[in-house]
Amino acid sequence: MKNTSKWLNKVLWDEHGLVPVIAQQVHTNDVLMFAWMNRDALEKTVELGEAVYWSRSRKKLWHKGEESGHRQKVVEIRLDCDADVILLKVEQIDNIACHTGRHSCFYQQLNISESEWQTVDPVLDNPDEARQPDE
Repeated sequence: MKNTSKWLNKVLWDEHGLVPVIAQQVHTNDVLMFAWMNRDALEKTVELGEAVYWSRSRKKLWHKGEESGHRQKVVEIRLDCDADVILLKVEQIDNIACHTGRHSCFYQQLNISESEWQTVDPVLDNPDEARQPDE
């Protein structure tokens, strides 16, 4: 890709060389997950056309779905107004983004009247066979 460093240098990486990333389903706008990228992950994402993140716990690149098969085909990449958050608009393969086997990692909703978190989205895939959380 031409002038790779020019567009990569526009991103405001944190002190660890990371940027937060939100993955959003392209056709529904569902927020699927939150993760981190470093420069290599963002470059690899552009190169492959699939989401590649930085695993802080494993300290290595993590190609989304490499173990589960639930890959994210990247349709669009956006940078926020402060240049410090990336939004990936993706086609989520198999409609499962979360290691729990759910469509989204944001499946718990605060029930304010009962002061507790409630699970509001169903499991779509056996979570015992899904990967454990990255962070």
